[in-house]
Amino acid sequence: MPEPDDLPPPPEVAGIRLDGTDSYAISTEENAALCRSTGIEPAGDGTAHPIYYYVATQVAMGKSVAELCAVCDFDVDDGPMMGSSEVRFATPLRTGLPYTVSGEILSLERKRSRKLGVMDVLTYRLRLHGPDGAAALETDNVWVLPRRNLA
Repeated sequence: MPEPDDLPPPPEVAGIRLDGTDSYAISTEENAALCRSTGIEPAGDGTAHPIYYYVATQVAMGKSVAELCAVCDFDVDDGPMMGSSEVRFATPLRTGLPYTVSGEILSLERKRSRKLGVMDVLTYRLRLHGPDGAAALETDNVWVLPRRNLA
């Protein structure tokens, strides 16, 4: 196994924008189905299930999962894995409102793992904006990109 200094550096991707161009609205029907699938009734006041923080930001960001992986010189067929996701809500999400996404890649770090061998750790931040432009939430997502070709 090569020494850490022998590894090629990861692609320089920090700062790449992930701003979406389309809006995403949480429909009342989809929210009700999702809530019921988890064993709860949807809120009667129009608030959406909090998991939509992830769904809405991923769907409405400026790149598909495959495109985000390609920016990192990683083939989506090689199996990106979710490492973690942290969300900070400014306001509850609501059904029927058009949300837009802004964001950026924060870092891509090359590391070694006993189980995965060489991997890149991708960290990116997305913000979900309501119709007034204010951020309803901010999320930092971490994905692990196994680099089997570098093991």
